[in-house]
Amino acid sequence: MAITSQLRADHIRTITMDVPPVNALPVEGWFDLAAALDAASADPETHVVILRAEGRGFNAGVDIKQMQNTEGFEALIGANKGCFAAFKAVYECAVPVIAAVHGFCLGGGVGLVGNADCVIASDDAYFGVPEVKQGALGAATHMARLVPQHLMRTLYFTARTIPASQLVQFGSVLEVVPRDRLDEAALAVAGEIAAHDTRVIRAAKEALNGIDPIDVNKSYRFEQGFTMELNLAGVSDEHRDRFAGTSKAGG
Repeated sequence: MAITSQLRADHIRTITMDVPPVNALPVEGWFDLAAALDAASADPETHVVILRAEGRGFNAGVDIKQMQNTEGFEALIGANKGCFAAFKAVYECAVPVIAAVHGFCLGGGVGLVGNADCVIASDDAYFGVPEVKQGALGAATHMARLVPQHLMRTLYFTARTIPASQLVQFGSVLEVVPRDRLDEAALAVAGEIAAHDTRVIRAAKEALNGIDPIDVNKSYRFEQGFTMELNLAGVSDEHRDRFAGTSKAGG
């Protein structure tokens, strides 16, 4: 379980999240994911990465119960830094990252997928940033890479989700396939990429990041500042306590 990484003979590396029950990653999980991606980036035998998951859905964001069951701000700060590290590792991975998404992709999951180079989804996949329900902000930077600006704002303010089938029209999801064909579809695209000279592909990845109109790392870090303000004001605790069924007030 947790984060695993496997290199195939065809130079395709699969990195899998498996953190039951819903792939809501604890602090260490985000750092482990970042480390796996950084290791793949540094490995010349890795020509392309498929980021996938086992279980009910791709990723449900941070482990809110861990945050609420930890005294002080250690878990909150850890989650912020861990998410930043994982999102950054996807974006700055020296080889293309293909996200193979099934089921729910929420909050931090959108952060991962929004920074990926290619997204393939199963027909049961859906995406959302329900941060406002938890008294937090974040991942608007990444949702804006999946949908047009006004739709992103509507999804953000309402905490609505959007099915993968609707993202195909925007070009952010390459294709939607039956759940049992998701890995096959991701491997097919990965195979096309892996067949090219990895030196050229690595140069292409760096070049494309260099001409990106938005600095995703700075943009997301800016969002995180508002999350910290909401936490210091006590707003976030109220919402997370309600979600986790706990109370730090002793009442």
